[in-house]
Amino acid sequence: MYYVYALYSEKYDKIYIGYTSDLDQRLLSHNHEKNRGYTGRYRPWRLLYSEAIAGKSAALVREKELKSYRGREYLRS
Repeated sequence: MYYVYALYSEKYDKIYIGYTSDLDQRLLSHNHEKNRGYTGRYRPWRLLYSEAIAGKSAALVREKELKSYRGREYLRS
């Protein structure tokens, strides 16, 4: 099982979209103080949206849909 998720940083008004097989661990890693990647710059993150998907390829397709303009508008509504 995979999860497509969206995180929201209220402090910076940013949305991050990704996929993972372990949603709880992934949220912790995005918010960890030693995270030096993109999400490390915009902490703290909260879970805005998540969706369980059966397979990895389907999760990648859904992630791409959410990253589109229409997908981001859906998440902001």
